[in-house]
Amino acid sequence: MPPYETRNLVDLFARSLTAFEALTATLSGSTASAWTHAELEEHLEVEGRDLLRQLLQDHLDQLARLEEQLLLAGTATVVTGPEGLVRPWREPGHGRWLATVFGLIRVTRVAHRGPGLGNVHPADAALSLPAGRHSAGLRRLAVAEAVRGSFDHAHDAIGRRCGNVLGKRRLEELVVAAAVDVDTFYRTRIPVPCSREMPLVIQVDGKGVVMRPEALREPTRRAAEKAQAAHRSRLAPGEKPNRKRMATVACVFDTHPAPRRPHDVIHPPGGRSGERPARPGPKAVNKWCTASLVRSPERVIADAFDQAEARDPRHLRPWIVLVDGARHQLDLIAAETARRGVTVQALLDFVHVAEYAWTAAHAFHKPGTTEAEAWAAGHLTAILAGHAAETARAMTAQAEREQLPAAPREAVTACCRYLTGHLDQLHYDTALANGWPIATGAVEGACRHLIANRLDITGARWGLPGAEAVLRLRAVVANGDLDIYWRDHRLREHERL
Repeated sequence: MPPYETRNLVDLFARSLTAFEALTATLSGSTASAWTHAELEEHLEVEGRDLLRQLLQDHLDQLARLEEQLLLAGTATVVTGPEGLVRPWREPGHGRWLATVFGLIRVTRVAHRGPGLGNVHPADAALSLPAGRHSAGLRRLAVAEAVRGSFDHAHDAIGRRCGNVLGKRRLEELVVAAAVDVDTFYRTRIPVPCSREMPLVIQVDGKGVVMRPEALREPTRRAAEKAQAAHRSRLAPGEKPNRKRMATVACVFDTHPAPRRPHDVIHPPGGRSGERPARPGPKAVNKWCTASLVRSPERVIADAFDQAEARDPRHLRPWIVLVDGARHQLDLIAAETARRGVTVQALLDFVHVAEYAWTAAHAFHKPGTTEAEAWAAGHLTAILAGHAAETARAMTAQAEREQLPAAPREAVTACCRYLTGHLDQLHYDTALANGWPIATGAVEGACRHLIANRLDITGARWGLPGAEAVLRLRAVVANGDLDIYWRDHRLREHERL
């Protein structure tokens, strides 16, 4: 067996070996022996990153030397450009900067040229170099930091780890560019299969995001301009008129049936006896979220139904759709189910029903009293048992019997109007017997995680491209798909380049 050729390796990586020897000399010297572990960490973080940068630089220089050797040996292949024309001239020594997670490096390669034609660099394709200066690893780090916290914090975190390799504006642009393949990725992703006994749940909700004026929808922008002309000196606490653009959030998940009775959800008037513990409700598994500020609610709901249909293409499982009672959402869901020919059980979020019932309870009894609690518990239990219409009639009759004043009477009327207007979505008796969820906790949590925890941080006002990109990427992270998505995104970027 012939011996390894080590002389060229030492020559090519001489600077890396020198940096490594300098680092080991420092650590083995008397100065480092007096350092604390914190000082050792700080020194290794800086010098170790520079050593890794030098190793990467030396490796790329080695590839450049091999490419030039092939050119001198006359074994270089014929290179054509994107328009199909041959580049007959070859010129070595063309360099470009590349910002990486280890710092700035310079990539040198051979340019293939032709008269009146743009240069072609085969080494760029072999290395899959980006069109801009920033490497795939740096882009991945930018996405991970930017979707976690503010752009200022992300810029600082990248600077501490990688050095001064990325500006804040360019960071925002990289995040926007990283989200371009989310739709394509999920169209080709195969969900985890489930048995037909497991219900398939779709939940839809909306949440506003504070935007810059130019990013508002046109009616909201005109209303904001009109309000600004009124010269109001002060807003009411928590008031943000005409500053938000609504994002539509949808959530799809599977669940194991968990049958319950009304008293498992609402304790009986007077409290629980403790003899029988409340049965737990169904838990969401294989949860998938999507959200958008740019796409219409129709498109987001269609995406959610696409995901559901990918999980149950033959419509063999029970489909449950939970909403907060917004009429336009119910109309869009009805249109989508009719278009797909699928039967769904639409349910109203029980938490919204409970809020109306408690408001009505306070029209008859003082807040915080046992009478108000017993009144609300009794009526909510009846609603859960499938008697929503009878409950609404009983509320109305009691209000007339007690001759409530106008304001309390309006609270009772609003509750009754809400119940009678959504009787088709109040079949909680069927839902509890079959073990289905009756509340929109999953999508409410998605709204809080995707939007409130990032897009609604103090002082944030968003442009549309940046807000949409962060929202879509946070959904990818929440779905646990960031690593898989990033590999797919890199492949598509390579194809585009």
